[in-house]
Amino acid sequence: MIGFKTEKTLMQEGRRHLAGLDEVGRGSLFGPVVAVAVMFRPDFFLKKRPAWAGQVMDSKLLSPTKRLELSRKILEAVADLGVGYASHLEIDRLNIYRASQLAMVRALEDLSLKPDAILVDGHPLKGIDYFQMAVPQGDRKIFSIAAASIVAKVFRDELMDVLDGIFPAYQLGRNRGYATEEHFQALEKNGPCALHRRSFRLYRERVLIK
Repeated sequence: MIGFKTEKTLMQEGRRHLAGLDEVGRGSLFGPVVAVAVMFRPDFFLKKRPAWAGQVMDSKLLSPTKRLELSRKILEAVADLGVGYASHLEIDRLNIYRASQLAMVRALEDLSLKPDAILVDGHPLKGIDYFQMAVPQGDRKIFSIAAASIVAKVFRDELMDVLDGIFPAYQLGRNRGYATEEHFQALEKNGPCALHRRSFRLYRERVLIK
């Protein structure tokens, strides 16, 4: 169970407005990488923790139904929300690491409130003038980051559902753009569409060496 220890420590240092940041879609072959920043009300971490908060964890460890349920609870509790993305074109031009950083900076810029501290999953964000804590596997350790990971995953999955209706040949509603067997088969049959990442390996090795 992820507790509020990090957030409470920062608040004791006088940093009341905390933004948790995470992204989703790094390993996908298709579409944007999406980032979310969440800011809970300061008293959220000081009051008795609601029951649902004990279920918050890395979005990858949750079922789709549980992610959706928790995402709704999180959105009801936050004081502010920021969403950012980097397109497949930006990923191809910049590389996925830099594009993921760009998406997180955009999510931060989308906030209405200015945070006193940023809790970010993975590497520190470059080019920002905020106090920040970068935590490897932060979505498994820090509540605010895990909450951001859940909202980001739900947001991107819903985007993939919409795009599945536009590009039905790739089964995006099931694979979410990731490198599944059926996705590779669709690429072999149809080739990439306009939103595939051309800098990624879109075909299996056995296809490349034919």
